[in-house]
Amino acid sequence: MAVFQFEAMNSQGQAVKDELEAGNQDDAIQKIRARKLFPTSVKEKKLRGQKGEAIGVPTKRKRSLTLGGVSRKQLTTFTRQLSTLQDAGLPILRSVRILEAQMKPGVLKNALIDVGESIESGNTLSESLAKHPKAFDRLYVNMVRAGEAGGVLEAILQKLADFMEKAQRLKKQVISAMIYPIAVITFAGGIVAGIITFIVPKFKAMFVELGVPLPVMTRILLQISDWIKNSWYWLIAILIGIIVVYRVIRATPQGRYAIDQIKLKLPVFGMIISKSSIARFTRTLGTLVASGVPILEALNIVRQTAGNEVIAQAIGRVHDSIREGESIAEPLGASGVCDNMVVNMVAVGEETGDLDKMLLKVADTYDEDVDAAVSGLMSLLEPVIIILLGGCVGFIVISLFLPLISLMSNLSESSTKGGM
Repeated sequence: MAVFQFEAMNSQGQAVKDELEAGNQDDAIQKIRARKLFPTSVKEKKLRGQKGEAIGVPTKRKRSLTLGGVSRKQLTTFTRQLSTLQDAGLPILRSVRILEAQMKPGVLKNALIDVGESIESGNTLSESLAKHPKAFDRLYVNMVRAGEAGGVLEAILQKLADFMEKAQRLKKQVISAMIYPIAVITFAGGIVAGIITFIVPKFKAMFVELGVPLPVMTRILLQISDWIKNSWYWLIAILIGIIVVYRVIRATPQGRYAIDQIKLKLPVFGMIISKSSIARFTRTLGTLVASGVPILEALNIVRQTAGNEVIAQAIGRVHDSIREGESIAEPLGASGVCDNMVVNMVAVGEETGDLDKMLLKVADTYDEDVDAAVSGLMSLLEPVIIILLGGCVGFIVISLFLPLISLMSNLSESSTKGGM
């Protein structure tokens, strides 16, 4: 084990100097990070003429072959760490190099290597980030640009990290709530399919052998079983066809608008989609306005990140109206995508000069509404799922046992007549 001397920054931005034992420099960096510190310089302690090599800035940066993109969690962590380093007063290039050095190989690490080289060439951080749209979207780049222009980059990065965390939290709530019903439906559907595919045909063979007259329910069940067993590939073909048609329609602006409009009109689900989309719109716009991004540019960014074509087009109409001198509240109310509460709070925000605060309050309110709606939907889905699955199983059981009951009745009548 070698001894390494290091310099690092703690979460309060204070310098820390110490030494530790580690197998190599990478191991030393991991141990420093485990102490909740940001290493700025790590070198092996000199022993009898040996020379330690500082790694505050890696001498050799290798880009790894990667697939996929950058996870929101990883980007949020990077943003918060960068904010801490900026608040501590470190130069932006050194901050980027520190975070890049301690990051695992991946898309974000490769992007940060390029960002560091771009900053070294004289570009600003926002200009450097804009060269990597797969890692840093327009929202991210424009907020960083606003922070640079206002000299409050660390505060903007903190707001950006908070924004991404809240958006991720809402997404996780919806996904977590859907896991249970999806798992139950999948498991129960597999059992029902297994019964229809393997058990029902055995009953059919028995009915044919005994020559039992079959009720209507039983004949329907046997036909369903035969179709699934002999034409299962049609189910796969239909499923693939639906996916292909959906993607083809979704590829056109008119198709996206029609699909998103249908989504908004769905019972229960439409309300959840609408409220979550409005929460995203108001939170994004409020964060951009609070960061100093001009309102027209902010609306352009929000339109591209709306996630729903109907709401995106409504935001576009608001943008055009504002460009002609109107307020935000009036065209927003005319668009029909927001209720009176949202429009009134936006109007109050415009009159008082606190538009960003009002937008963020609307987002918080709608986030709570979405959370409550999802919880209520899950409470409603559980009994509905149980009733539907119980109905399917009951239909199968009754259909299979009706001929048996009829057979037993015939045998009983025959034995009674024979006894007489």
